[in-house]
Amino acid sequence: MTQPLFLVGARGCGKTTTGKALSAALGLHFIDTDHWLQREARMTVAQIVEQEGWEGFRARESQALQAVAADSTLVATGGGMVLAQQNRCFMRERGTVIYLCAPAQVLAQRLEASPEAGLRPTLTGRGTVDEVAQILAERDAIYRETAHHIVDASLPPALIVEHVTRALAQGSAQPLCAS
Repeated sequence: MTQPLFLVGARGCGKTTTGKALSAALGLHFIDTDHWLQREARMTVAQIVEQEGWEGFRARESQALQAVAADSTLVATGGGMVLAQQNRCFMRERGTVIYLCAPAQVLAQRLEASPEAGLRPTLTGRGTVDEVAQILAERDAIYRETAHHIVDASLPPALIVEHVTRALAQGSAQPLCAS
């Protein structure tokens, strides 16, 4: 595989964890756009949002996507990467997009157990379970529209890697976005 592979999905779906295992299995370079962005900005996501607002963060996020997308690279994207149509089209046209799909309850449990949960500010001001359910309800259709393949992310990482590898072997759909 020479084109980039993009993992999309809500916070807590395992894009980073699965991405590392999948990149090792496929022999791809791994990069997480949130980690890359924070390193480049020398700020956490919360600090960027505090200083520049969500609009400023989303602009930086789009720039990060453009900067890291390279052949033989697996890119774990931020949960909101798909909100910008240009990002959705870029990923679909440049490579293969995998949606790591999991129920809101699974995502909330993972986020509540995550020590990094406090590094990203709330999107809705609600509790974790309510916020995840709301965000997933708003974004699920966008994730599905963007993805070439949808994989059950509630499975253990090794099984997710197996399912993604199988999906990639089957080939990918044609891009939906016009150039």
